[in-house]
Amino acid sequence: MNAPSPELHTPFYEPTAQECVLFETAHENGLPLLLKGPTGCGKTRFVEHMAARMGRTLYTVACHDDLSAPDLIGRYLLRGGETEWIDGPLTRAVREGAICYLDEVVEARKDVTVVLHPLTDDRRTLMIDRTGEALQAPPGFMLVASFNPGYQSVLKRMKPSTRQRFLSLTFDFPEADVETRVIARESGLDHTRVTSLVRLAGHIRKLSGMDLEEGVSTRLLIYAAKLVKAGMNLDHVLEVAVIEPLTDDDDVKTALRDLITVVYG
Repeated sequence: MNAPSPELHTPFYEPTAQECVLFETAHENGLPLLLKGPTGCGKTRFVEHMAARMGRTLYTVACHDDLSAPDLIGRYLLRGGETEWIDGPLTRAVREGAICYLDEVVEARKDVTVVLHPLTDDRRTLMIDRTGEALQAPPGFMLVASFNPGYQSVLKRMKPSTRQRFLSLTFDFPEADVETRVIARESGLDHTRVTSLVRLAGHIRKLSGMDLEEGVSTRLLIYAAKLVKAGMNLDHVLEVAVIEPLTDDDDVKTALRDLITVVYG
């Protein structure tokens, strides 16, 4: 769980539609927002960009199997021989009127959903049973959550009763020209070599759902571009930044290497 830190600049984000306007409007009206999309397509960067752009404190929580409601709300801890209540990130965000971002929210335990429901309707209330508090979220508070629909299972599927409490926005990998600009700006690599990486990614993404669970992310392409910019051998870069992160299957690795040969000649 990341505590807020002062932003020296607004993290770069290239809009693709009306997502920035939607975020600002949702924030102004106290509406929760759900972001859906594949890994590494820019969901987290988008939230960071918008929080900095609007001058709002951001609390980010990376959800996982063991994340429980007390991890978000807070708990009593023993300090110096005395029991002291310590707010969790969600509680701090509510008290301060900040933005709370729950990344991959479906990974958290089921009791988290119970906590979120009163915050995602007209009550906008956080119930803290341990202290007996009912915190009313101030106008600046916003709840944002994200998940990857491709990884949902029967046991970890967001219930319709929860999904319908959020505005929902689907993210995907950007168009080739947009992705090229993003990678070039983030890595400093020239557009010609970035274009080849993006073209390779386009071919790989066509394999997702068949030989691959998911296509190569924009994040991985930025990693690859940074390594190339640093002078590393392209074949080795593609091995460690594309092939190995995508699969452990030897046959699929071979198919990816063949595809790289076709794209790069």
